[in-house]
Amino acid sequence: MAIRSQISNQPLIRKGLSKMARKEEREFLLFVLPWIIGLILFDLGPIVASFLASLTEWPILETPKFIGLQNFATMFKDNLFWTSLWNSAYYGFFSVGLGLIVSFALALMLNQKVYGMAFFRTVFYLPSVVSGIAVAILWLMILHPEFGLINNVLALFGIQGPGWLTSPQWSKPALILMSLWAAGGSMVIYLAGLQSVPPHLYEAAEIDGAGPWQKFCAVTIPMMSPVIFYNVIVGIIASLQNFVLVLIMTSGLSSQPGGPANSTLMYGLYLYLNAFRFFKMGYASALAWVLLLIIIGITVVQFRLARLWVFYEGESREANKS
Repeated sequence: MAIRSQISNQPLIRKGLSKMARKEEREFLLFVLPWIIGLILFDLGPIVASFLASLTEWPILETPKFIGLQNFATMFKDNLFWTSLWNSAYYGFFSVGLGLIVSFALALMLNQKVYGMAFFRTVFYLPSVVSGIAVAILWLMILHPEFGLINNVLALFGIQGPGWLTSPQWSKPALILMSLWAAGGSMVIYLAGLQSVPPHLYEAAEIDGAGPWQKFCAVTIPMMSPVIFYNVIVGIIASLQNFVLVLIMTSGLSSQPGGPANSTLMYGLYLYLNAFRFFKMGYASALAWVLLLIIIGITVVQFRLARLWVFYEGESREANKS
């Protein structure tokens, strides 16, 4: 204990970097410099302006009037705020969870050594790069209650399909189903992770008598946990910010997007409506900052929980929890 105390009290001295390390450090700074410049010139100003706007009543066409924290106080009395928050939470939980299962299953299937596998990988990945507006128009036709593909297939089995986007009960499940269209993006990340799992781990498991299921649970899942963690974080953030597809797909359902009966009024859509349809830029800015705090809170919780289930090669379970 005395030796440890003496060592901990000694100042840390940074060892001199090698010539190669200094070169890599300069290259790193050079590559991130455009991003830093862009952040300072194009993002920092709007971020500060957004915070200042959140403290004002600003109908856009009039001069902003400082009202302090009144926008935030009004927000918690706003029923549509809570409705949009609940809709986004519902959509995010099921879309991220279902997307994780589907994309991971696709990656497992496409990780096999079969002739023509490159073609199938391309086929499953291509939908994720299609334009958002094109995807919305496509799914409007697929989910049409009378002429849609899904309801026509159900009719072949004597099943009357639901109204989907015209039904408050089925509108959110319809959007969740549509979110699987972009599963190819996460699939590629999972596929890269699967191909980086060291083969000797599977060989060691086979020597110990592990079957396919045991190898999947004891090797594949732990080694893929950092990739799963990354996709979950990115997926949750994207689901909370989702509004473009919802705006396009629900614009014709009622007097304003988010119908029917506000069942698809996502948080991002409500923010957009306040800013550019109701012209409440101050209130919309307050909504944006609350969304930022929600995302930060969820991300911090996820990082805390990650200590219990995310494992990195070379780290023990005890070290990962500490």
